[in-house]
Amino acid sequence: MPETDAFVLANIAKALGHPARIRIVQLLADRHSCIGGDIVDEIGLAQSTVSEHLRILKESRVITGEIEHPRICYSLNPAILCTLADWLGNAIGQAATQNQDCSIPDRSSSHE
Repeated sequence: MPETDAFVLANIAKALGHPARIRIVQLLADRHSCIGGDIVDEIGLAQSTVSEHLRILKESRVITGEIEHPRICYSLNPAILCTLADWLGNAIGQAATQNQDCSIPDRSSSHE
């Protein structure tokens, strides 16, 4: 995997690495787009906190924001989410074809 692809994926993963941001992404998936104030109401966090989460999601390009004065309408960026989905699908497919056993060995029968 090229370093730039790894960097993009790491940024997406980092952006999704907070429960509030996952909730925002799910809200946008459910509604297809959302005005910033609606997100604040639905998520139940302070406006400044939601704004910071939205900023992080926008920087990683997970979401986009279009200004509709005086508000901003947010929506998911399918291209970036497809990048993540494709990578995860490939990783899962490779793991499945390698018949990997990810189970933890039984340590109860270890030598004492």
